[in-house]
Formats: sequence, structure tokens, C-alpha cells
Amino acid sequence: MIQRVLIWDMPTRVFHWLQLASFCTAYLTAFSERLRNYHVALGYILLGLLAFRLLWGFIGTRYARFGSFLFNPGEVVVYLLTMVKGKPQHYLGHNPAGAVSVWLLLSLGIFICVTGIMALQDDASDLVVAMHGVATNAMLGIIFLHILGVLASSIMHRENLVRSMFTGYKSAESGEGIQRSYGWLGVLMVMVVVIFWFVYVRKPLG
Repeated sequence: MIQRVLIWDMPTRVFHWLQLASFCTAYLTAFSERLRNYHVALGYILLGLLAFRLLWGFIGTRYARFGSFLFNPGEVVVYLLTMVKGKPQHYLGHNPAGAVSVWLLLSLGIFICVTGIMALQDDASDLVVAMHGVATNAMLGIIFLHILGVLASSIMHRENLVRSMFTGYKSAESGEGIQRSYGWLGVLMVMVVVIFWFVYVRKPLG
């Protein structure tokens, strides 16, 4: 029987939106020396979120675990071809194309944070700064493609994927969902981010 079932747990949803917010805001504050403290704080927040997601990818709920969206290149190609034909296979969790974007966003996010920390050093090379900028622009491109993919999948499957990443629910068989949302952990994540933000940026900006 088809009904609304819980697919995305709260920590996964909180990570998703905080990752987007921290990266985009960090990008907007990257070009102002006056906002440098904000930019750095957002970078550390992003790094902390990514560290959590790596852990949650092993111990989290069914569709948050990395094992649920490990696809080989052939499966990705086949899925993309079926999308072109307008008849892609439906997945409750990440589909093969979405999985590629997730892996790229995680990898690029870590690379951006690491090169960002390296760029903060007094002896940072121009190469490190350049790599940080290139990776940032690449991540913007992946985000744009990810949004297009979400919109395309939403239309083809006639389901609102953006809404499901807010609510956590999709339409599926009753036994396909997860049992726990771990709402307390999602709330804790938000609290940690907010506390860190105010502690880090409490110093006046020069």
C-alpha cells in the first residue's frame, strides 16, 4: 500500500540545508576583507558539517548511509540515458545521478575547506589560493547541475523532491521508510552551529 513514509532523517536534512547555506554565504563574503572573519567562520562550519556527514554516512539511517547510493559508472550512464528518454527508474533515496553530485559536493567541500585553512597561513602559496578558488567555482557548477537534476527528476517522477528534503517524507510502500528521524540530533546540530558562529565572530571586524 502506497503511503507517506519517512525517507530522510532530520540530521541528513539539516546537513543538506546548512551545507548549502554555509557554502553560499561563504562565497558571498569571500570578496570582502571586512567580512573575512565571517568567511572563515562559515568555512569552519562547513568543515564541521562535512565531518559529521562522513560519520553519518556509516552509522546513519538507511538512505543516509553511503552504501545506499554506491553506483558503478555503468549504472550512472544507464540512468542518465533513461532520463534523456524521459523514463528514469525511480529511487526512494539518491538516484545514480544524484549520488554522483553528492560525492562531488562532499569531495569538493572537503578540498575547499582544507585549501581554505592552508590559505590562511602567512606562507600560503599562490597555488593554494588558486586551487581554493577553482574548487569553489567548480562546486558552484555542481550545485547548479544538482538543482537542475532535482527539478528534472521532480517533473519526471511527479514528486516534489525539494519538499521531501524539508519534510523527510515521500510516497512509497509502508515498509520502505525508516523508523526514526533523530530529530534531537538535528536540533543539536543547529545549536552547535549557532553557538560556534557567535563565539567565533564575537570579535569586532576591522
